[in-house]
Amino acid sequence: MGKVRVNGFCVSLDGFGAGPDQSLDHPLGVGAKSLHEWVYGTRTFQQMIGNQGGSTGIDDEYLARGMADLGAWILGRNMFGPIRGRWPDENWQGWWGPNPPYHTPVFVLTNHARAPLSMEGGTTFHFVTDGMHAALERALAAANGKDVRIGGGASTIRQYLQARLIDEMHLAVVPTLLGRGEPLLTGLDLVKLGYSVTRSVTSEAVLHVSITKN
Repeated sequence: MGKVRVNGFCVSLDGFGAGPDQSLDHPLGVGAKSLHEWVYGTRTFQQMIGNQGGSTGIDDEYLARGMADLGAWILGRNMFGPIRGRWPDENWQGWWGPNPPYHTPVFVLTNHARAPLSMEGGTTFHFVTDGMHAALERALAAANGKDVRIGGGASTIRQYLQARLIDEMHLAVVPTLLGRGEPLLTGLDLVKLGYSVTRSVTSEAVLHVSITKN
């Protein structure tokens, strides 16, 4: 069976994985776009959006590793879009256009049912209403021996950490302050839960930290 992992999840120096007031204009929350700037120039990201070139090095290595050997993803509802409550219709199809970057089944945690959504490139969004454990069970089955990546947001990752269901987690700690937003590790005792830091390395842009379940 594959691993359950988090890769490339960006956090500010004061511990926030997203800014406040998510909206169409601010999909990552106000001020949080800066958390992801280390990604955009890498070769892996440029290939993902159909371009040539891009930088190599530590940042690119971590990004490429995070996309390798994936069979399924799990996302929280906010990672799919800014709509709250019941779906008013099925017009919203995510932030990414007709060809999302996942190219696998994606299981979206929500309280409100919606039919599966098939997109270009092999991505199908499945909307799971019976909880995080059911989503993981379905994702592992769909992954067929490959890894399942928990894409976020912060509250979704916290839930899976609290349940000790994440095997490996890579955080990109960005030297910026958000002040407020969605905290990643608040309320968690990772040591008591059996996690430890197994590697850390610094690029010019961020501190990459690998955390593994003992």
